[in-house]
Amino acid sequence: MKVHYLEIVSHDVDAACKAYEVAHSVSFSEPDEFLGGARTCTLLDGSIVGIRGPLRDTEEPVVRPYWLVDDIEQAVANVEAEGAKIAVPPMEIPGKGKFAIYILGSNDHGLWQL
Repeated sequence: MKVHYLEIVSHDVDAACKAYEVAHSVSFSEPDEFLGGARTCTLLDGSIVGIRGPLRDTEEPVVRPYWLVDDIEQAVANVEAEGAKIAVPPMEIPGKGKFAIYILGSNDHGLWQL
């Protein structure tokens, strides 16, 4: 298992980015429109941390890992068979791959296929 993208939704994106920058000696990018305006940083192992604001009034702050999978359609079917509610079905992000979001055990989870 490998986390490809760690998404942090925050009401104070600048403060969250600054805290990670000073604690871990990293730098965050300008907002990426393809990732909901997330400011990102790529870690040494190639995984990405993205911090963004809520995209709708009802979206609460959350930390959501997106696990790398070889076949996102099959992975979604597998978690759905285990009782997960699919919040966002597999969706393509131009140049970045496909992602999906599911809810299981009251937690948000993500899947990512490159």
